[in-house]
Amino acid sequence: MTSSQNQSYSQPESSPYPSIPLLIDSRDTEYKGTGITSSVAILGHPIHPVIVIFPVAFLSTVAGTDLGYWLTKGEFWSQASTWLLGAGLLSGVAAAAIGMLDFIRIPRVRNRKAGWAHMWLNVAMLGLSAVNFGLRLIGGDSIILPFGFALSLIAATLLMASGWYGGELTFRHKVGIVGPGETT
Repeated sequence: MTSSQNQSYSQPESSPYPSIPLLIDSRDTEYKGTGITSSVAILGHPIHPVIVIFPVAFLSTVAGTDLGYWLTKGEFWSQASTWLLGAGLLSGVAAAAIGMLDFIRIPRVRNRKAGWAHMWLNVAMLGLSAVNFGLRLIGGDSIILPFGFALSLIAATLLMASGWYGGELTFRHKVGIVGPGETT
């Protein structure tokens, strides 16, 4: 092993990843210890990661069903999009409520850029999805192209960005990790 490799392995106190202002906080102290347990859990298992898979699946699939409608003009794709939006909104509100409890109760979440970005991206995505759902209820199939499809693509993009920041909270900042109850 070279001396530079030895140095990189002999410094466990430093963060292995860079801090990128406005995007990513890397804090040396968060690479030690076991993390912060979620404030909403059943038998120690955080609920937010369990429930969030439903709105992610439903709302990201709307872009695909809108594409299916664009290519075929089939009624099935239109109805599938509307049902997926409705199910995504209902499950998204439930996931948001649980996530907001963690946001309020865990200082580390509020003190990290990733926590704020995750929250605001989800608020924007749910807002756009609600508008998209409302327009479809009022305008039917005529709203899908181009407005509904554009809104569903933007919502899917926001979901990806929000998922990235949710991962940052879990994997970089150790939020929702079973631990001794660290709170900072």
